[in-house]
Amino acid sequence: MSRPVVEFWFEFASTYSYLSVMRIERAAEAAGVDVAWKPFLLGPVFLALGWNDSPFNIYPPKGRYMWRDLERLAAKEGLPFRRPSRFPRNGLLAARVALIGVEDGWVAPFARAVMTANFAEDREIAEPAVIEDILSALGLPVAEVMARAQSDANKLALRCQTEHAAELGLFGAPSFRVGEELFWGNDRLTDALDWATQPAGSA
Repeated sequence: MSRPVVEFWFEFASTYSYLSVMRIERAAEAAGVDVAWKPFLLGPVFLALGWNDSPFNIYPPKGRYMWRDLERLAAKEGLPFRRPSRFPRNGLLAARVALIGVEDGWVAPFARAVMTANFAEDREIAEPAVIEDILSALGLPVAEVMARAQSDANKLALRCQTEHAAELGLFGAPSFRVGEELFWGNDRLTDALDWATQPAGSA
């Protein structure tokens, strides 16, 4: 029998996506659930909602709370954390590369490395050299992957995936979908996995 699947919609600039990226594989495996990785861009989604920046920047009290909350949660999970000197960073290139990783099966370790670079090492993930260094450390063919990531077809694929996220009603990251059910936020990961493992018709 095939295992249940949770769609994992994440953004490399998203603080709470950092937490979920770092723990979802372990949690999903323990629950017997497969993960469908869905990198997308929050910028166009926010623009459609009338925001030209992260709501954590638009509403300073919310931002101050978020950074302290992230410190607490990272410590709880045993994850390194350093507040980025630039927020939000541009995750476009990383998302394009991640789409290749989804296709080739290495998206999970790549995503963890990019999130670590952004939220633990304060590195500029928009810079090709940083992404190339991550690919090299993973033993991947750097030039080939970068060329595929920057192809017109892959650029269009990411654009379509982001548009699809908006069509599905996503408004933030991380988000998890199980069938037509949407769960938003790192703190809803367990709920999404639980939903995925319910017997059909028991919801």
